[in-house]
Amino acid sequence: MTNVISLSVPQRRQTFSQNVDPMIDVLANHRRTRENVFWLKETGELLNILECSGKPFKEESLTVYQQLTANMAFFNQYYRFYLSICLDLEDLGLKGNLGEQMGEWVATQGLAEVELSNLQRGEVFRLVSRRGNKISIDTGLDVRLRQFINRSATLALPNKKAAYELTHIVSYLSEYGRRDPKLDAGAIQFLNFVGIIAYLDQNADLLAEICTALRFAGETPSQIWENCVLASLADFQVATNSASSISDAYHEYFECSWLAATAKQDGKGQAVLGGCTQFQRGDVAVGPLRNISNLLLKMDAERSHDWEVMRPIVEQEIDEKGYGILL
Repeated sequence: MTNVISLSVPQRRQTFSQNVDPMIDVLANHRRTRENVFWLKETGELLNILECSGKPFKEESLTVYQQLTANMAFFNQYYRFYLSICLDLEDLGLKGNLGEQMGEWVATQGLAEVELSNLQRGEVFRLVSRRGNKISIDTGLDVRLRQFINRSATLALPNKKAAYELTHIVSYLSEYGRRDPKLDAGAIQFLNFVGIIAYLDQNADLLAEICTALRFAGETPSQIWENCVLASLADFQVATNSASSISDAYHEYFECSWLAATAKQDGKGQAVLGGCTQFQRGDVAVGPLRNISNLLLKMDAERSHDWEVMRPIVEQEIDEKGYGILL
């Protein structure tokens, strides 16, 4: 027999809830060593999602709890990761009160005082306050954070750093959807500006964060945006890889899954395999944002604020897929 037909079998799909325990095992025990800061980042982000969405997990899935205080004291430059992981584990049902002890240690050590970023100071304040510990942070912090998110003109043009800072600030102010963050109209406009740009760029990671932040603020995101994010979950594939260096789409997968849970659309995602799992996306649609930006740059003084003037010029610069996204 000289001809062999190879059948491509689709990977089994599961809901995000069904994936919780395998995903914790993959992140905690297989992708990276626990001394790697990316282990802290990935594990912390997953637990954050589980705690906010109330997803249960088996206690034996993560055995690192008892080591957290000693590790934080040694690697205190990563104290926010350790404290966040500990608090989320306890709030998800692990027995113990290490979170209160660690929060008090952070406060007495004055670790927040080394943070120059308003965003990171806001995160520290939220973490330490979760167990009733007091921390000395100037009273102008809330004012500065709100000044930033109310300046919607910041995101009239693409600025990914500012965009992610915006979504994080809204998450802190809303306690991840637990209370009304009392956003002004400027902040809502800021979120919508970012959503438009993220959609034009077909950036599902950022678009998912925007839609989740809008829901945390009591707003209803564009159905087009949410459908785009939810549809992207079907594009993810997972593969086992023994490589020690992993650069993949795990964050995008997490954020899309988080939105699905927040919007109560926890449909079929992607089954997580054991071992050193990589999260990969298939063919990703290329949005028209880059072409539009290049066009505007080249036009220089010929640019116009009048969309009716600019529209036919822009439409000539983008392909058929980009045109559909623009519409």
